[in-house]
Amino acid sequence: MKVWEKAHDLTLRVYLSTKDFPKEEIYGLTSQMRRSSASIPTNIAEGCGRSSKAETIHFFNVATGSSSELEYQLILAHDLHYLADGPYSELSEGLIEVRRMLYAFIQKLKGDIS
Repeated sequence: MKVWEKAHDLTLRVYLSTKDFPKEEIYGLTSQMRRSSASIPTNIAEGCGRSSKAETIHFFNVATGSSSELEYQLILAHDLHYLADGPYSELSEGLIEVRRMLYAFIQKLKGDIS
């Protein structure tokens, strides 16, 4: 799935972007950003492995929630000057694209159920 590929790429970029965060953040913001970003493709994969569209929608909604967590964490990292403007913009744009794709997929599945 294209949305999973985009989410996976975003996760890889988050991992690379957080490797130079301050060492005191290793169990804080670094860990949180990595977990929330990895949660997005993880929940997409789990949703695709489910037998019903309702279950798939549930896991896609969880992925969307994780994207909201990551959105705030990106803002925080940027405001703390851990992320420069360029990387922040690139990650934010990637996140917006993934969220739009998830939303469209959820709407399509909801239409299929109706």
